Amino acid sequence: MRYFKLVIAYDGTDFHGWQIQSNKPTIQGEIVNVLRRITQENVQLHGAGRTDAGVHALGQVGSFRTQSALSPGEFQRALNALLPNSIRIVAAEEVGPDFNARWSARGKIYRYRLYRGKVVPPMLWRYVLHYPFPLDEEAMRDASGRFVGVHDFASFAASTGSEDDDKERSTEREIYSTESVRSADGEELVFTVCGRSFLRYMVRKMMGTLLDVGRGKLKPDDIDRLYELKDRSKSGPTVPPQGLCMVSVEHEEAYRISSP
Repeated sequence: MRYFKLVIAYDGTDFHGWQIQSNKPTIQGEIVNVLRRITQENVQLHGAGRTDAGVHALGQVGSFRTQSALSPGEFQRALNALLPNSIRIVAAEEVGPDFNARWSARGKIYRYRLYRGKVVPPMLWRYVLHYPFPLDEEAMRDASGRFVGVHDFASFAASTGSEDDDKERSTEREIYSTESVRSADGEELVFTVCGRSFLRYMVRKMMGTLLDVGRGKLKPDDIDRLYELKDRSKSGPTVPPQGLCMVSVEHEEAYRISSP
């Protein structure tokens, strides 16, 4: 048996999220269908996280095992030839048997893009949330820094579940770093967060809370109060999915066998 890692980029607009669903197009479903066609095996694909409908990725990671003799490069070329253009295999490599895209992950980076200009260019509307109204961006930067550390993020998530495991009950998470900066052209406010793992809707609720801080509905130090309340109705709204992108996933390098 051989084991492979895929780095996957996709435009999530036309898909019902990552996870396979009956009679609905999903990222995982599209890739699994092609892998089974290539290998003639009942291949199972594991993802580093479950992105929701409309969420994009530059560096989602998937893993699978197979008895196929194809090389990583041959898998990459075959997948890209047969997948829709909105899903691309950025890299492929052979890994050891202990590698699992989900369980071997040590950190994930997400980015949310807020377009601040008056008119969204047509080539960007699928990837940003348009908000041209006044915001206290300095207060938002102050608030975003308060997400760093180990906290109970119950106020910043869906009612149940996580992007990794819907049965997981703990809402404590560790955030390694956050950043809230203007893009190079000054038209976007970009919120980037790096953490060990995330609850479902967590980044979108964090961004919605930062928007409420920018609008003056909340203060930066209210973030600490929200940890204690553990009440998602008290935090900001869940912002739309199109502004969110999974940028990358970090894994332990010890699992690597060969380069693409």
